Amino acid sequence: MPIKAYNPTTPARRGMTSEDYSEITTRKPLKSLIKSKKQNAGRNNTGRITVRHRGGGVKRHHRLMNHKLAPGTVATIEEIEYDPNRSARIARIKDQNGLYHYVLADTSMTKGKVIASGEDAPIEASNRMPLAKIPVGSQIYAIEITAGKGAQMVRSAGAKAQLMAKEGDHALVRLPSGEVRRFRLEATAALGVVGNVQHQNVKIGSAGRNRRKGIRPSVRGVVMNAVDHPHGGGDGGRHGPGKPPQTPWGQLTLGYRTRRRKDVSKLIVKSRHEAKRRK
Repeated sequence: MPIKAYNPTTPARRGMTSEDYSEITTRKPLKSLIKSKKQNAGRNNTGRITVRHRGGGVKRHHRLMNHKLAPGTVATIEEIEYDPNRSARIARIKDQNGLYHYVLADTSMTKGKVIASGEDAPIEASNRMPLAKIPVGSQIYAIEITAGKGAQMVRSAGAKAQLMAKEGDHALVRLPSGEVRRFRLEATAALGVVGNVQHQNVKIGSAGRNRRKGIRPSVRGVVMNAVDHPHGGGDGGRHGPGKPPQTPWGQLTLGYRTRRRKDVSKLIVKSRHEAKRRK
């Protein structure tokens, strides 16, 4: 999928690019599979801002995704659609019972293609099956962490993981970050690569485009006063703060452990940090 460039009619347009929407077959979503989405501007249930620099943006509707197709499902892809809530494209499918679902669209999905789910599904791109049935070395996406819960990992545009090996009750999967992790063999995954691969190459180009996405401006700490940020103060020179990066409240941001759950570490064979160091 090529990236669309623009004529430099303005300074913002000069560096701006956008996605090519040629693979999208309809502009109108299925009304029964959408619901209104409330804008909370990064606030939690008590009204406090927990995620900064959020607010505004165009109005969106949630697409009701099906991340765990029932075993035995055989469906036909009716449309490939745009989803404003994710980087990937979505596919509208119609199963053998006449019911409609939204699933993640991969690079091989086209209008009219038939996909299947379950242990007996053919080993073909877009089909969903347990890791136990997938050949070693295959590229996979939309992986379950807990069997039966639905896909939770490898769902963004262009993402893919690789099934490295099978040991006992677990499969070893190399994730996009380089981390190698164990998954139960009963957990399901889809064969292929998530679509819209060129998403990462899009250049926003203008501040207004980010505002329409609901992203508000961010001010660097080094340009603030000392009273406002740990990085602030100084004589106005371009030198750094001379201290490790911190949030406005003094919490470290680089090298700070973000994983809360301790029980996850026993499933990780090789960390994402170790994978980067070996490169």
